[in-house]
Amino acid sequence: MMKYCAFLRGVNVNGTSMKMAEVCKVFTDAGLSNVSSVLATGNILFSSSEKVQELKKTLEKAMSEYFNYDAFLFIKSENEVAQMTEGNPFEKSENHHIYIFTGTEGIEKILLDEFLIAAKTESEKGEVVGETFYWQVPKGDTLGSSFGKILGKKSLKDKMTSRNLNTIEKILKKFQ
Repeated sequence: MMKYCAFLRGVNVNGTSMKMAEVCKVFTDAGLSNVSSVLATGNILFSSSEKVQELKKTLEKAMSEYFNYDAFLFIKSENEVAQMTEGNPFEKSENHHIYIFTGTEGIEKILLDEFLIAAKTESEKGEVVGETFYWQVPKGDTLGSSFGKILGKKSLKDKMTSRNLNTIEKILKKFQ
């Protein structure tokens, strides 16, 4: 039995609102155990002995049917979540947000390419460590940044999602 976190895309934004208790019920009804949520942003911890690709298919279908929307989620093991936290290349500061992106294979290269051609503020940075893309952006500039706008592209919506570093750290703590 492995422990995982499912990172749901597009939860509680653009009119797709869902209660985490209901999401947990969908996961439990899909046969998963030790299901719990971290924050209201669609981070679901669970245990399973199934393969990740099967879990992704099963859960996206169950979520799509239950909530009547196109569900996209990305599943990471406890070890992978730890690597995402440890790989952060940026120093925490009061003035910046640090976002960690996860998604389909190769998404980190696509995001880096998009970041490199985007207009940036002075202290906005993007970097790939391993298979993860990290983005540092001044607080208050997240939605206004040209890279921030790229993230809403329809062509990327089934390929990735992001979380603030603080959220990833909370998820990691909840695994233990």
